[in-house]
Amino acid sequence: MQKWIVGVALLSLAGCSLLEPQQESAALPPGVTFVGQLKGDESAVSPVIPYSKYTLANGLTVVLHEDKSDPLVHVDMTYHVGSAREELGKSGFAHFFEHMMFQGSKHVGDQEHFRLITEAGGTMNGTTNRDRTNYFETVPANQLEKVLWLEADRMGFLLEAVSQRKFEIQRDTVKNERAQRYENRPYGLVYERIGEALYPRTHPYSWQPIGYVEDLDRVNVNDLKAFFLRWYGPNNATLTIGGDIDIAKTLEWVNKYFGSIPRGPEVDKPAKQPVTLADNRFLTLEDNIQQPMLMMAWPTSYSGAKDEASLDMLARVIGGGKNSLLYQNLVKTGEVVDAGAFHDCAELACTMYVYAIGQSGDKGDLKTLRNKVEGILSGIEQRGISDKEVNELKGMVEANAIFGLQSVSGKVSQLASYETFYGNPGYLTTELGNLRAVTPASMEAAYEQYINGHPNVTLSVVPHGKTSLQAAAPNYAPAERIIPAHSTVSEAALKKQMRETRDDFDRSVMPQPSAPVEAAMPTLYQLELANGIKVLGTEYRETPTVELQLVVPAGRRFEPQGKAGLAQLTASMMAEASQKSTVEELSSRLDMLGSTVNFTAGKYGTVISLTSLKKHLPETLAILQERLFFPAFNQADFDRVKKQALEGIIYEHQRPSWLAGQATREVLFGGTNFSLPPEGTKASLSAITLEDVKAFYNRYYTPNGADLVVVGDISQQSLQRDVGFLANWQGMPTPSYTTPALPTLSQQKVWLVDKPGAPQSVIRLVRQGLPYDATGELYRTQLANFNLGGNFNSRINLNLREDKGYTYGAGGYQSGGREVGLSVYYAQVRADATLPSVKEFLAELGKMSRDGVTDKELAFMRLAVGQKDALSYETPSKKAQLLGQILTYSLPENFVEQRNQIAASISKSTIDKLAAKWFNPQDYQIIVVGDAKSLKPQLETLGLPIEVMEPKM
Repeated sequence: MQKWIVGVALLSLAGCSLLEPQQESAALPPGVTFVGQLKGDESAVSPVIPYSKYTLANGLTVVLHEDKSDPLVHVDMTYHVGSAREELGKSGFAHFFEHMMFQGSKHVGDQEHFRLITEAGGTMNGTTNRDRTNYFETVPANQLEKVLWLEADRMGFLLEAVSQRKFEIQRDTVKNERAQRYENRPYGLVYERIGEALYPRTHPYSWQPIGYVEDLDRVNVNDLKAFFLRWYGPNNATLTIGGDIDIAKTLEWVNKYFGSIPRGPEVDKPAKQPVTLADNRFLTLEDNIQQPMLMMAWPTSYSGAKDEASLDMLARVIGGGKNSLLYQNLVKTGEVVDAGAFHDCAELACTMYVYAIGQSGDKGDLKTLRNKVEGILSGIEQRGISDKEVNELKGMVEANAIFGLQSVSGKVSQLASYETFYGNPGYLTTELGNLRAVTPASMEAAYEQYINGHPNVTLSVVPHGKTSLQAAAPNYAPAERIIPAHSTVSEAALKKQMRETRDDFDRSVMPQPSAPVEAAMPTLYQLELANGIKVLGTEYRETPTVELQLVVPAGRRFEPQGKAGLAQLTASMMAEASQKSTVEELSSRLDMLGSTVNFTAGKYGTVISLTSLKKHLPETLAILQERLFFPAFNQADFDRVKKQALEGIIYEHQRPSWLAGQATREVLFGGTNFSLPPEGTKASLSAITLEDVKAFYNRYYTPNGADLVVVGDISQQSLQRDVGFLANWQGMPTPSYTTPALPTLSQQKVWLVDKPGAPQSVIRLVRQGLPYDATGELYRTQLANFNLGGNFNSRINLNLREDKGYTYGAGGYQSGGREVGLSVYYAQVRADATLPSVKEFLAELGKMSRDGVTDKELAFMRLAVGQKDALSYETPSKKAQLLGQILTYSLPENFVEQRNQIAASISKSTIDKLAAKWFNPQDYQIIVVGDAKSLKPQLETLGLPIEVMEPKM
């Protein structure tokens, strides 16, 4: 639930030099006007994202950012329309239209947007929030013209392709999305309920972007077309392009494809609408949960307000880390499972949220908890806020800013947001200035103005029938929704609003890419430390940062019988106090540096990850050394961490996706440790003692069998010097492991997990698969699956989502570890579509296993897989992931090249044989998580045995 302090994680390292509105390069295309630019200045202190800004005659704003570091481009089309632009009684339109924009346009066929971008080796998506909708693509640089053609076609020629059938299908898809993300998710309705209480019914933030189902049911396709014509004109849009671009050529393309699209109706900047409350408002939501939750919300200012930065930082002091007030007074004491605070700021209004999740059972009394939270907050008036706290927050801001430079997509998104909401892509300078100007006094003033003694909305989320746990009896019910009389938009009225585009070229001709780009594998270096730790690294000079991952052989597969969860519990203890420092002191040092040191247990090892600015690497490594070699293992810390882990199991058991995942493990690998949940069970965690943790640490936190991956602005020689303490580390020998015999499933069954009253069902078809291989049968099977379930345009997703409207998304994958693997096909579907969805899964698997792929599908897979490497190694984290694979599985450095050769040459007959072997529907077990009472009679018609199961908890 945490929200980063501000969006400064997406910046450029260089300083700024604002030039006058003049173009220094060649003449611009007719109709394109240069507005201004921001250049990099290496001597400046304040980071920016260099850009140049233009406008077209029709009002389209264009922002360009040149970054030649990787052969890719990111394109973002942001329309200044979100749910805040919707009319009363017509909620969800902006989000609905996000879906419709992927359904084809006049010159682009149905489902072709996703297919064309996937085929080009790229990725694409769209998002909608209260204030804007954006559509974005990341593609190899040679595909830029095609992307611009696609975006222009749906801006200028969408309505010709919008049909009643598409409207109905996407309406079903949106309903499925709402059910999946809201109704069938623990605590999923929290923000909807708070919004209804925080804002009057006429305020556009009183409803969520997803909208209400009854509003979607009330309207027709003409209403949707009218919404598009009102808001989706070029004069209400910002096109932002970043990456390996030629600016002159890019402007030529932009002008060609967008310049002739007529302006839409004029759009005024919306007025700010912050709200106030006269009295405290109490609400209660009964949910299918076990851990009561308290959520408190105070209305504050608006995005861009002078005090926004102070409120952002205040939220961090209240509940943003281990030194925060809520953590120290509630989490560390063991009174709650989790607690935090964040300042949610939007264009029209902002809100300060404070939340706490109580323990399961009667210990989660929210009245007591609210009193404690109020006491903690009121204590700010006496304690004040220290300079030390502010300086720690500013250290994090600086680091987040520089780390944000690693992604072109991140920089482009930030430029687009700044232009959309402030009319200034370089607004970052102002934002950082506001942050640097924050003082204890300004934070205390914000606290007094908005929080201290001011009314709030308090929502109690309690288990069904447990209203006795609520913070207070509800005293507020939102007014009835205002639903104006609905008048359908007529064809005649719609025709009057239509805008005609006139071109001097044939838009039906799709641009072809230039020569394929060459994605260079990073140059690697290898070495071995004196104690045998294998090191694989690459230098990354684009930002002054270092990312390091040390993997020690302390994985879950070495947990003693009956002690599942020990690896993760040990990792959690490593993040607590050391023998030299309290956890608060360690957290404070890391915050001041803007660094992180984390421990995460996996199946095969525990990853100790470090991120640091180059200038702070020695101090950050010193903290890693202290945590790794001198853990305190205090009993009080252990008792609290164990208690939190037990409550975490209860929380996970509430999520339908977790139930499906655990059922998969038990069905396929029952009787072995591979069937156990990663976090352990209540029984196994209860049996673990602090001595077990110490023993696990002493045995498995060892340099023998350990690997080190390093990506960053550091040479091999400097690295060897800085990690000398690791080279001197001595420990136990490399642990050995014997893979247990896996169970054999001789009969196909339906495994039904009961989730009473669930509005959706989670479906999984699963079978045992192959262990990991980079270039062998597993990889080839993944290629065979690409068209069955491996991309948006796969047979399964197009069937269940786009044709039937049963689900928000469906697909399948094959994955493998060192010893075991699995093949999975999945969807979360409408409850009443459970049986037909299962039948469609079986039919699609059967057809692929019998008939194999078509020639067209084979060609699509080769293009899509063969060109995506341009996107694969952009950021240090992606590079680290690649290097980690190489070390973990002893892969050759050119394994990616080998995979591409396989994808380019694999024959149809090979694909078909693999499909026949791995996609036979009779080999798959069928798992369904849903309302067993209603589903069991339906599923019995499949003629298969049905086992009702309860996943381990």
